[in-house]
Amino acid sequence: FDSLPPANYKETMSTILVWIQQSETKLSMPQVAVAEYEIMEQRLTELKALQSSLQEQQKGLNYLSKTVEDMSRKAPAEVSQRYRSEIEVILGRWKKLSAQLVEHCQKLEERMTKLQRFQNDTKTLKKWMAEVDVFLKEEWPALGDSEALEKQLEQC
Repeated sequence: FDSLPPANYKETMSTILVWIQQSETKLSMPQVAVAEYEIMEQRLTELKALQSSLQEQQKGLNYLSKTVEDMSRKAPAEVSQRYRSEIEVILGRWKKLSAQLVEHCQKLEERMTKLQRFQNDTKTLKKWMAEVDVFLKEEWPALGDSEALEKQLEQC
């Protein structure tokens, strides 16, 4: 009985596996090109919440790792190997998920910065185009007024 995991181990294992599966599903959703800053902000908030949740689940993962270590000392070789293999698979998925989460956050933040810059540049360009439009609609000076023509040429 010393080599068997405590009941809490099975519950924690189940909780961690369900959490990993749900998180992997959320991260595997295809990334669509979004041109709306608010939607990107919402997605970033979701990813940050997932990161917080990852940190909260870390306690359970640490418990599983420690329990497997403790069982490995007491259990027969084949039993301890089975539990070690099980925890290694989970740790692998955990590390991959964690890395994907960081990567998604970084990419999204970069895209948000680019979109914000693009939107600002677009506003500036539209303002300039409106000013040019006003200028082009101004009345042209008379042909004999060389001073007014020179002034308009400078503005052009």
